[in-house]
Amino acid sequence: MLSLFKDSPEYLARKARPFSPTKVTIAEVHAAVPKHLFEKSFFTASLYIARDVLSAVVLYKLGWQIEPFAASLVNNYGAPAYVEPLTKWGLWGAYWIAQSVVLAGWWCMAHEAGHGNVSTKKWLNNLTGYLLHTFVLAPYFAWRSTHHSHHKATVSIERDENYVPRTRSDFKLPAASKARLADYHELFEETPIYTVARMLIMQLLGWQIYLCLDTMGSPRHPKGTNHFQPSSPLFKPHERNGIIASNVGLTVMSCILYMWTQTVGLSAFIKFYFVPYILLNHWIVMLTYLHHSDPTIPMYRNTQWSYLRGALSTVDRPLLGWAGRVYFHNVSHDHIAHHLFSNIAWYNQPYVTEELKKLLGDEYNSDSTNSFRALYRTFTQCCFVEDEGDIVFYKNQDGKAAREFAPDAFDRPTVVAKKVD
Repeated sequence: MLSLFKDSPEYLARKARPFSPTKVTIAEVHAAVPKHLFEKSFFTASLYIARDVLSAVVLYKLGWQIEPFAASLVNNYGAPAYVEPLTKWGLWGAYWIAQSVVLAGWWCMAHEAGHGNVSTKKWLNNLTGYLLHTFVLAPYFAWRSTHHSHHKATVSIERDENYVPRTRSDFKLPAASKARLADYHELFEETPIYTVARMLIMQLLGWQIYLCLDTMGSPRHPKGTNHFQPSSPLFKPHERNGIIASNVGLTVMSCILYMWTQTVGLSAFIKFYFVPYILLNHWIVMLTYLHHSDPTIPMYRNTQWSYLRGALSTVDRPLLGWAGRVYFHNVSHDHIAHHLFSNIAWYNQPYVTEELKKLLGDEYNSDSTNSFRALYRTFTQCCFVEDEGDIVFYKNQDGKAAREFAPDAFDRPTVVAKKVD
């Protein structure tokens, strides 16, 4: 039980090891992966999609039995009156968690479709992703665009699209040579209750806030940037029809939900759809945040960034164990492989990870820390980065970084590598 609150051995070993950029080349990475893993099968993908859809339908049908079953325990089997509400809300809690994980699987499958991994046909990928994302009120074409930009510039402080760190000057902190411990504590030290409240806001509403306000997106975007305006600076002119299609899909889905709510009632809408919708977005925010925000993972500025360095600067995590592997389609367990080879389908990514482990050795970043412990650790320790430095780590509320640089960290010039296809 105590291990739930401890950092994993992998995390502690990485933290203790001075950092130097990888000596592995992108050619070596490419050579390590068997060519047959790039093959795609729509039949195989269809089986996964059918499983995800069937799981959601079965849970939905079972959900309608929760309250009659709880009532029958008292009315038909003589259980004490308090058993009914305990059973009812206990089963609703189980439904919300299970259905949110399953629907997060729909979200992750749409993400795979956006990378072209459901089929070799572009239109079939887009149709699959559009339908699945629209059902969970995600703007497929809009998010696909910014997500592809994220893949092209992962952990580049200047060009990444997601979870871009804020700097010392953003927080108006004194220079490192003049700052006192009190300066950091005044800004970042919080009561545990306030910290948890901020975490809850991020986890429950962070996805919607990001879509509407571009919060934690690139600071180079002007105020008012969002994922719904076709002329948004997030998108290229040729993508604007897709943004409109995403908005139309969300509008139609909202109308369907409204008409369904008129039939089943507001209470049923909240229980069957709204709560799982909020929780599924919690899982998505959690896994994406933890992939790229960690005290031990470097971030780069343009003079030191390369595609390979960016792709390796993420963390594989066993989020939700077998359930996360099955329904999140390996996106958390094999995230490094996904960034290096986003055009390899999810069902082949575990094999890619095994090859990468052999090649990278200690440079392979994994973390078996309980994901909720890791979330709290990242949220409280990843406070800011310095305005200067070609390679930087997050600093904590004491103004200190978790890792030191090896003596040769800046000796090797960057070879700007292109994306592996």
